[in-house]
Amino acid sequence: MISVVVPVYNEERSVALLYEELQAALDPLGEPWEAVYVDDGSTDSSFAALTRLHAANENVQVVRLRRNFGKAAALAAGFAQAAGETIVTIDGDLQDDPSEIPHLLAKLDEGFDLVSGWKAKRQDPFGRRAFSKVFNFAVGVVSGVHLHDMNCGLKAYRASVVRGLPLYGELHRFLPVLAYQRGYRIAELPVNHRPRAHGRSRYGFERYLRGFFDLLTVSFIGRYRHRPLHLFGGLGLLTMLSGGACLIYLTFLKAQGHAIGSRPLLTLGVLLVVVGIQLLSIGLIGEMITSLHEERADERERSQAVVDEVLTH
Repeated sequence: MISVVVPVYNEERSVALLYEELQAALDPLGEPWEAVYVDDGSTDSSFAALTRLHAANENVQVVRLRRNFGKAAALAAGFAQAAGETIVTIDGDLQDDPSEIPHLLAKLDEGFDLVSGWKAKRQDPFGRRAFSKVFNFAVGVVSGVHLHDMNCGLKAYRASVVRGLPLYGELHRFLPVLAYQRGYRIAELPVNHRPRAHGRSRYGFERYLRGFFDLLTVSFIGRYRHRPLHLFGGLGLLTMLSGGACLIYLTFLKAQGHAIGSRPLLTLGVLLVVVGIQLLSIGLIGEMITSLHEERADERERSQAVVDEVLTH
């Protein structure tokens, strides 16, 4: 079973056309497939169009959210409803080409767990393309996952990948990073990208600013979730050493008879030592919370989360 998850927001003119293109792309594969449309609180007639599509086709599921929660919530709802062993995501605006799905699935069969599309010839304004290049470069530097197009909506996953990843806020942009941090194999494939035929884009440049903060969140969770003391302890130790060096220098001056009470360096040294102790304390508290969480986690689930393959007789 192949499940195609389609987040929809005010795309009433596109949903039926997209289904027809999905049919043309997936029926020749000879495998059962379903389309899971998620109406993310549309304010137009998208849900009515989806209802008609559902009534006419047995392999169409429709999930309706109570209001517009964002793409991450829509994808999470679609993943929860999808029944397939392989899951494909595609945007509902017809800019992603469904005929590329068989190529992504073929790449997935080569042994990868996630295959991300790359809009090599992106049909968007220059400003969006330029910001996207900068954003993708920054994500590669910070996360170590170097993809040309991190935020392409057209992706193929093994179901085990998406069902084990946390999705909230706007973390859908970093699904490849989240998967990579858990040891899954990732690949990228150039895909066709088409000009927008209906509706308008609802993403502005401010999303890249929000994306920067989300990137910090993803990087912190991925690298230091199970070892917070390595981050806060390192920063705290460095801060304490700097403050201690300032105070030792002032002590040396005091021994020579110089007045140090009015020197700003004294305040700085004390401040650095206090901040360093606070950072160390935060790291230790984080380690205690992590240890408590790990003790309560099911041992079997934790072992399965890191095991890739087991050969037995």
